[in-house]
This record gives sequence, C-alpha cells and structure tokens, in this order.
Amino acid sequence: MSTPSLAALPIRRLTPRDLSACADLSEDRGWPREQHKWGLLLAAGKGYGIDDPEGGLVTACVVTEYGSRYRPELGGIGMVLVAERHARQGVGRRLMRHVVAEMAATPLTLYATPYGRPLYEELGFKVIGSSEMVRGHFTAGGPHPAVATRTATAEDLATLVRLDAEVFGVDRTHMITRLPAFADELRVAEEDGRIIGYAAAWPNMDTHVVGPLIARDTETAKALVASLAAHTNRPLRTDVDTRHEDLLTWLKDHGLLSVGFNAVMTYGIPDLPGDWTRRFAPLTVAAG
Repeated sequence: MSTPSLAALPIRRLTPRDLSACADLSEDRGWPREQHKWGLLLAAGKGYGIDDPEGGLVTACVVTEYGSRYRPELGGIGMVLVAERHARQGVGRRLMRHVVAEMAATPLTLYATPYGRPLYEELGFKVIGSSEMVRGHFTAGGPHPAVATRTATAEDLATLVRLDAEVFGVDRTHMITRLPAFADELRVAEEDGRIIGYAAAWPNMDTHVVGPLIARDTETAKALVASLAAHTNRPLRTDVDTRHEDLLTWLKDHGLLSVGFNAVMTYGIPDLPGDWTRRFAPLTVAAG
C-alpha cells in the first residue's frame, strides 16, 4: 500500500491528547520535550498539525489568541516544528499558510529564530524588534533593588489581569489566570499598597523561565527577578526585549549569559499593541 504524499495529508486541530506526540516532535528536532509548556499551549491555544501515517506528527504549531473570545485582536504563533525526516519538503510552509488563512483578518505575531525567519518573511511577516535569551544561575550582589515584592495571592489575580491587559495591550485573561497553577512562583511588586509589576517563574526542563515580566520600570523588573531567583536553585532563563538594555546588562552582571536572539515579527499590524516600556519579557516566546 503506497504512502500518501505530504501534500495529500490533512491538517487537523490538535488537542491536549496530542501532548506526547508534540513532545516527541520537539525531541525529534533536538529541542527539549517541554511537556509542561506544550500542555499550557494546547489547553489555552489552538494547535494545528499533520499526522504521519507511520506514527507521530509530520508537523505542528500552536496559535494563542488574545482579546475577545469571539473576535480575537491578536494571535501569537509558536512551536512551529517539522519532523526531521520531512524537513525541507515545504510542509512547514503549507502549515503556516493554513494558519494565516484560518486567522483571517486577525493580526499575528511570532518570535522567529534565524532559521525560521526567511519562511515568515516570505509569508509577509515583518521584523519589528528582537529579544535576547539569557540563561544561568543568578548570583546575588551589589545594591539590592529598592522595590518591595511579595508572593501573589488569589486576591491579586483580578488586578494582575487588568495590569497585564493595560501593558500587553490586549486582554489575555485565559493565560494569566492559568499562571498560579502553571508557575512555581508568582510574585508582585508593590508601592504604597499598589501593584506596579508582576512576574512568574515556571519550570522548563532544568530551568525556571522568568515570564511574563511586567514592571513599571527597570528597577521594579530587577526586584522581581531577584525575588524569583531567591526562591529557586535552578538556572533562570528569560527572553528580554533588546530595547531594555539596562536590564540585560544587569542580568549578565548577575551571572546570566546570552544564548541567542529571536526576531519579533508581526503580520497585519505595523507594531505590537500595549506599552513596551513596561513589557520586559513574554510569558513564553511560543505564545507571542
């Protein structure tokens, strides 16, 4: 019995039941399995993929929609992967064209590796910025940021959702309300009883990823990172908007090393909504 061509294989919606297959696909391409992150994305977003007749997935990606449930205002694309045995055969391009068509008039954003950027540019995505990934064991020292932080409580959640929508520019309640269960640490920064920033540290293999990192200013961002670092023995990892040069310098002075850059790209809008001066790091680059 002949095997169908890649072009004949249907694209379908993925569900949380596809978690293991998605993690297998990550591992196939030399990425960490990242099952914890896949679980969040498949539950909160829309997964798309093609089944391999021989087992597993040919390709997959996830779109996380923000704004109104019935009329999204922004879609974040991430985890675009093609199995090694099917690479360079146009299947990733086909999947991305399908996703762009499915999202219709909804503006899109993604973080592109140097490897993936040419495909996205071919599809009409434009580079509007960049992020730098830093990783390492945080080493305390130097002046301590003079901003008070504490563990977030259930009573803070409504405030965090409002603050996040103001800074991110689009409502993402369905992601922020998942943070208490998804993250190992969720902390807020306060001034005179008012929350002026928040950050989470969530487990990703052997690291804790810091994200989102939302803060009134750089000193507040530093205080949140330092407080998260004080509650873990794992290396930290985060993806900082490269315009936040002072924070990146401070992180490197405290033991984190640069491990790569991603291009921030958009489709259908000239720039991202919200206030970039208070948006230091995303929840995950896989969700825009």
